[in-house]
Amino acid sequence: MNRSLLLAARWLSAIFRPEFLPAVAFVVLFLCTYLSLLPWAFKLIVVLFVVLGTILLPRWTIRFWRHSRGWELHRLRLRQNRFFPYLIYILYYAFTLHMLDRFHLPRYMSSILIGALLIQGSCALINTKWKISMHSAGAGGAIGALIAYSLQFYFNPIWWLCLLIIIDGLVGTSRMLLRQHNLWQVLAGTFLGILLGFVGIAFF
Repeated sequence: MNRSLLLAARWLSAIFRPEFLPAVAFVVLFLCTYLSLLPWAFKLIVVLFVVLGTILLPRWTIRFWRHSRGWELHRLRLRQNRFFPYLIYILYYAFTLHMLDRFHLPRYMSSILIGALLIQGSCALINTKWKISMHSAGAGGAIGALIAYSLQFYFNPIWWLCLLIIIDGLVGTSRMLLRQHNLWQVLAGTFLGILLGFVGIAFF
């Protein structure tokens, strides 16, 4: 396979990791809604807290756990070894959600983490029997959340929706090129993410 294509697939997988999406969503809401009127110091504290709770702490914990077992990184790609990393992310996301409630943010912001928890919990359960693409589920979750927000705030999401669909397609293709998932695992992750991303925003 073309080395440039594989390199592009690795970069896409690294840039669009599912754990990055909540922090990105918070940044977008702070910049593109009436929340932009809030003080910059407050917005920065919230975003840094989300980054710490949804990206840094889970990754550091999993890295420590992996090194304590003497595992190379590729061992975590095996279905039977993925449950504990899922559990770590779920616990940190739940803790971050709990702490964000103390900031008295609008519910439509904290529901971002509810959607992420629904997706992670479902993927963790499915993964006990069948490997599903968390990358695709995360990208699908962004699509579902966008649709829910467009219904809540009465805006036309078509251009953002097109962009997210393209990104989802690129991410899913990259996972298949890297031989991490097959087509059905990617499609299942995408549709699960769309459904639960929508539910998390629209009903919580």
